[in-house]
Amino acid sequence: MGRIAVLFCFLLCLVGNHLWAGTITVCGSCEVKTIKQGIAVAADFDTLLIKKGTYKEFNIQVTKPLTIIGENYPVIDGEDKGEIITIVSDNVTIDGLFIINVGTSYTADYAAIRVVQSENFLIQNVVLEKLFFGIYLEKSKNGKVYHNKIIGDAVDEYNSGNGIQLWYSQNIVVERNIVQHVRDGIYLEFSDNITIENNISSDNLRYGLHFMFSNDDVYKDNTFENNGAGVAVMFSKRIKMQGNTFRKNWGTTSFGVLLKEINDAEIIGNTFEENTVGISIEGSNRINYSKNNFIKNGWAIKVRGACYTNTFIHNNFMYNSFDLAYNSNLNDNIFDENYWSDYTGYDLDRNGTGDIPYRPVKLFSYIVNRTPETIILLRSLFMDIIDFSEKVSPVFTPDDLVDAKPLMKKIK
Repeated sequence: MGRIAVLFCFLLCLVGNHLWAGTITVCGSCEVKTIKQGIAVAADFDTLLIKKGTYKEFNIQVTKPLTIIGENYPVIDGEDKGEIITIVSDNVTIDGLFIINVGTSYTADYAAIRVVQSENFLIQNVVLEKLFFGIYLEKSKNGKVYHNKIIGDAVDEYNSGNGIQLWYSQNIVVERNIVQHVRDGIYLEFSDNITIENNISSDNLRYGLHFMFSNDDVYKDNTFENNGAGVAVMFSKRIKMQGNTFRKNWGTTSFGVLLKEINDAEIIGNTFEENTVGISIEGSNRINYSKNNFIKNGWAIKVRGACYTNTFIHNNFMYNSFDLAYNSNLNDNIFDENYWSDYTGYDLDRNGTGDIPYRPVKLFSYIVNRTPETIILLRSLFMDIIDFSEKVSPVFTPDDLVDAKPLMKKIK
């Protein structure tokens, strides 16, 4: 009986706080009229139920484990005075709030919701409008940002913040969020083991996704569309980007994805459609590009140098102005068994691959890279003649940069 009693006491201590948790209702006619007051009187693991209405509050400090739930989306109006909710405790849930009017500052990154050095948090079903920064995670881990809608009104980069920002954070899931009209839709710095999945980041001033110095992250089934410069991926290792769509990122310095100093990564099953450049690559090595679709881009891929031991296998290159731009005479990257819509060879043995190797780098692409004004000659007879001459006797493009087994049919 002694051992059973000890075990029972241990379990009671383990879950005791949750067993005694209560609910505090906050509303204009309730005993507790403000969110700050509700937090002050709440015990650990209590639930604050925020009734529908408008609460003009800012600098709300969540200093204890609580669940804060909005009923019918109550409005938290910060009146442009500063940060609105700051979480500095583990085990906090924010659910179902409508937060507006975050303060703007040139010296402080005011956020609608900030999580600081906390664990086991959940931010979900929140709508954020008229914001500076949206959701800002700082030195936090083991949390989830789920099913939120963040709509900014950014006009200029210098006085705009990011939609969802992670800084020095680990083991975070960012899933099913919509982010629009901010500076960078989703931004990560020094954040490892992050999963970014099923988000839509569009119409942002600069990048739909921007991350640096963040390793072992997974980006899956997201849509990045019509952003100022596209997506920037820099100085990171062991990244997996799978099933994403990068679409309609147009402009003189725009791209679907910029890869700079990325190593040992996987770019698999993505769609790059109607971008100025599908993927711009610089100083990135040992990356597997497979089962991607490059459709109607200006350049499908631009390799800017110092890129080694990369493999491009089983990709579809369809109706791009240029499939590949390459600025070096040396190549040890592999292009094999890709489908190229411009391929005009034949398959006499009917094994599904062309009998003549395909050279994806055109001389005219080389010329346009050096003299952009010559783009006006695109689709001209002159372009066809110089491309044919380079194909017959390569001088300016790497002699060994060929797809020896181009596919005759696109990969489904």
